[in-house]
Amino acid sequence: MIMKEPGGWWTEPALRPKAQTADGSAFPPWFREVLQSSVTGPGCAALLSVFEGIPFPYLCRARARFWTQPRQGFRCAGMGNLIKVLTRDIDNNAGNFFLDFENAEPSESERELWDQVNVVLKDGRGILEDLQSYDGAGEVIREAIQHPSDEGLQEKSWGAVVPLVGKLKKFYEFSMRLEAAMRDLLSVLTSARHTPTQHLEREQALAKQFAEILHFTLRFDELKMTNPAIQNDFSYYRRTLSRMRIKNVPAAGENEVNNELANRMSLFYAEATPMLKTLSDATLKFVSEGKDLPLDNTTDCLSTMASVCKVMLETPEYRSRFASEETASFCLRVMVGVIILYDYVSPAGAFVKSSKIDMKGCIKVLRDQPPNSVEGLLNALRYTTKHLNDETTSKQIKTMLQ
Repeated sequence: MIMKEPGGWWTEPALRPKAQTADGSAFPPWFREVLQSSVTGPGCAALLSVFEGIPFPYLCRARARFWTQPRQGFRCAGMGNLIKVLTRDIDNNAGNFFLDFENAEPSESERELWDQVNVVLKDGRGILEDLQSYDGAGEVIREAIQHPSDEGLQEKSWGAVVPLVGKLKKFYEFSMRLEAAMRDLLSVLTSARHTPTQHLEREQALAKQFAEILHFTLRFDELKMTNPAIQNDFSYYRRTLSRMRIKNVPAAGENEVNNELANRMSLFYAEATPMLKTLSDATLKFVSEGKDLPLDNTTDCLSTMASVCKVMLETPEYRSRFASEETASFCLRVMVGVIILYDYVSPAGAFVKSSKIDMKGCIKVLRDQPPNSVEGLLNALRYTTKHLNDETTSKQIKTMLQ
């Protein structure tokens, strides 16, 4: 459920737009005057229909930014900019929403895609449980390396590693399913049918699933980074398999992970944050392949999600609505996840002054949490973003992340 912030224009009678003005128009006289002086004929009526329903305060704000009123009358700075700003002004208020990550349910139009993605997310919970309980075969591997001539120890270590590599294969294959699910969600949430904020309002359940994918991704990578056994086990598997091939020794489990798959898995696990790298690359591919989809649709979607999470976290009234403190942790991970994706997708990145994400505000929200609970997220911004160390990043932001 999304709720608008209390105290907005819709609660103030004096600010509600009148149904009609004296001349029968649904717009203030100054607005109609500007349109008629800028666009004649059917074009004026068309523009009036586009702007119908836009709250009066946003019209005033657009007027202040795009018109001056010298003595000779109104001077318009460009109707294209007017359209852009009026629609963007509404979306700039995306932070004034409470997105209910705890209770959002799919509408009928969302159901088909929601069901497909839900299967992936359910399997993701099992993936995290398996990863959390992954102990590795470090001890038997060390014994086998220390006693290379002991065939019994070699067989024991191989027998211990093969099923673990089967798990690592499952993790890798799941990353491809997660990538496909995210691309399907992005196709809906970035479509030109609605603005980013409208997508959040009308497709809350899908927005929640997008957030859950990011939450899973950061959680997976946190667990992977703190478990060196994953890369050690896989490296030992590949070295041993190579020796067995040279000696023409049949290798049980070789068919489970062939050489081509092993190469792809090796690249995947070599990344410090493999799931995040997979989703970042997938988002870049989504943008590059979407020739008919403006880049702004994707960056606006990501920045809107970051804004919503930031405001919910920093506003006591909103945060008090969380039924569980886990929801706050969820919002923090989602916020960081969309920042990183935005930083990869946007040519200028998330840290420049012109960024659509309030990076200082987001970092402050992280800094305001108990240090031990967000260090991994701060490290994600420090070490997995693309543009943090660019010259265009302000010294203040770099200092905040030190």
